[in-house]
Amino acid sequence: IPLLPFPQQPEVGWGDAAVVVPWVLFQRTGDLGLLARQWPSMVAWVDAFAGRAGTDVDFPEGGFSFGDWLDASAPPDNPAAARTPWQAVATAYLARSSRTLAEIAGLLDEDGTRFAELGERAAARFRDEYVSPTGRVAFPSQTAYALALEFDLLTPEQRGHTGALLARQVLDDGFHIASGFLGTPLVCDALTNAGELASAYELLLQEECPSWLYPVSMGATTIWERWDSMLPDGSINPGDMTSFNHYALGAVADWLHRTVAGLAPAAPGYRELLVAPRPGPGISSASAEHDTPYGRAAVSWTLTGGTAFALELTLPPSTTATVRLPDGSTPVVVGSGAHTFACTIEEPRPVEKPALFFDPDAHA
Repeated sequence: IPLLPFPQQPEVGWGDAAVVVPWVLFQRTGDLGLLARQWPSMVAWVDAFAGRAGTDVDFPEGGFSFGDWLDASAPPDNPAAARTPWQAVATAYLARSSRTLAEIAGLLDEDGTRFAELGERAAARFRDEYVSPTGRVAFPSQTAYALALEFDLLTPEQRGHTGALLARQVLDDGFHIASGFLGTPLVCDALTNAGELASAYELLLQEECPSWLYPVSMGATTIWERWDSMLPDGSINPGDMTSFNHYALGAVADWLHRTVAGLAPAAPGYRELLVAPRPGPGISSASAEHDTPYGRAAVSWTLTGGTAFALELTLPPSTTATVRLPDGSTPVVVGSGAHTFACTIEEPRPVEKPALFFDPDAHA
């Protein structure tokens, strides 16, 4: 077996799978024993990760990390040259993994105090080093804003501005996705949770490269490693890595299930579900199914005439779902079986492209 010359130190953001994968599996299956079995390796990872950061949570300049690998702006021969420095990505992921481990410790009756403290130190370091008081990141990029928002690294005052700044960044990027392997799973959720749902839909439905639909327009039936593994003229990207069967950039499918279709777990193992479709401009129907431990859950909705919303929901035995319709009405809880709902909503509108944008950091 050949020895590949990859980094020998903990690989930040990527090695965090040691914590993220068991945590997500627990959320999807409810298997607490899985977390117990993985506890030693999760602790070992966070300890190694923290060791690379040092007591001041200060990742050194220079060095190498995959970071936001294959950022759309990275040149073919330098896929690590992302707009978001790997040190910022590392600090954000250290905060996230440490906080997650502290939460897991509570479930396992372990002492998670030091992990909670480490998570808060890393979050504070991210704010102090990379974010202005008004929520602007030091290196504007979709990944940087999405990390700050989705990993809860901001003060309430900063958060009030950062969602709009992310939406502005997406607008400045021409509604092209402009992230790599680590940022891509977060961008649409960050926009949605910041009240910028229309911008998320604009990103989703973009067809020019780089975008999720560009490969489809080129005849792709799989997810590519690069946004442009095949160039618009039909030639192959000259970079060394040009796989046509890679999962990472397709991570938006999770958002499609939870937000567009509206089918998500509300408790570990899908015993409780959240059904909360969020229609947006450009899509008039969606559906999703998931084989839970209790059986198949399915949701399907249509939007007729831009305002008439209709939802069909099927739940397996021994489950319940909280249903939140997009008209803002009071949520209802339903049990197993088939259910239908209807409401009238405001027609989803595309993003207005303003000629001027208020920048709280700009001064005359």
